[in-house]
Amino acid sequence: MIITVLGGGNGSFAAAADLTLAGHEVRLWRRDEEQVSAHRAAGGTIKLIEGRKEAVATLHTITSSIAEALAGAELVLCPLPAFAQDSIAQLAAPHLEDGQVVFLPPGTFGSYVFAKAVKDAGGSTDVAFAETGTLPWLARKKSAYEVRLSGRGVRLPTGVFPQSKSAHALEVIGRAFPGAIEDCGDALSAALMNAGPIIHPPLIVMNAAAIEHFDTWDIHTEGTQPAVRRVTDALDRERIVVREAFGYGAPHFPLANHYNKTGEMWMYGREDHDTISETRDWNESLDLATHRYMLEDTRMGLSLLSSFGALAEVATPLVNGFMAIGGAIVGEDFMKTGRSRSALGLDHLDRDQLRNLLVEGFK
Repeated sequence: MIITVLGGGNGSFAAAADLTLAGHEVRLWRRDEEQVSAHRAAGGTIKLIEGRKEAVATLHTITSSIAEALAGAELVLCPLPAFAQDSIAQLAAPHLEDGQVVFLPPGTFGSYVFAKAVKDAGGSTDVAFAETGTLPWLARKKSAYEVRLSGRGVRLPTGVFPQSKSAHALEVIGRAFPGAIEDCGDALSAALMNAGPIIHPPLIVMNAAAIEHFDTWDIHTEGTQPAVRRVTDALDRERIVVREAFGYGAPHFPLANHYNKTGEMWMYGREDHDTISETRDWNESLDLATHRYMLEDTRMGLSLLSSFGALAEVATPLVNGFMAIGGAIVGEDFMKTGRSRSALGLDHLDRDQLRNLLVEGFK
């Protein structure tokens, strides 16, 4: 299958290498022509490290031309932070073709953002947009062209916009992630599966002093103490109540399952949280004002959850609290600068109108 991967971060490099090694024709697109040229000059490869195994993937194409990257691709993978989606969607919109599937892992309702950009650009009306609850790889780049995996997505709850295109979209995505894709309905259902806004805001806000005091800090080891876990579980309950209020059924993928040694499997493998701690790859320096845990998960993810919770008439005090504290740290009102229904242009829709949009799209 021809797969286009957008971006040059941890997730994009993991995707490009892993999918190439799985036998797909992978095109890696990056905005920066200098970085593209340097990567080509270095051989156009990415080394993938997973446990004691190492493999070198030679990518089919590395380009800064979005038109070249998208032409003829069956699957377009966009593992970029949510705050990059608007600009990427506008670049891609005129070049997307009938039958293509755009997959955002995770999306923060970015599937709707992409679809709206294509509509506004007068692009193809036969493109499906999908998102899931987490990045399919726990990954960190170790050098310019080397990435290490600490875990893989084994259950990826995935929703499609419009939901009427689900069968085609899930079949295409399933060929890239065999056995891992689970249909969770429409795109909002998938957006409300996003784990980042649940796990990361408590870890950075409740560890803010340690993060700023020490040169490096591992929020998943030193920072994940019992008090933090109790708060994370309470925050996750707010997410699940919002899902239930919209009529979405189980499984809700409670974050507690990520930490449990028994019971229902979460999105990653059973031992992946321990592997994160053992590699020490997440013992890192975090700038609270600029890191994606703040600008993506806290600003955009929590504002989305709060805003749709309000439509469902569900109280979200912890969501609002972490969003307010994060905004104070950065110096913004995250409800105004994030991804609320108002920012998405959806605040005029009632629940029935929203449901129709999610199923039928812009018909």
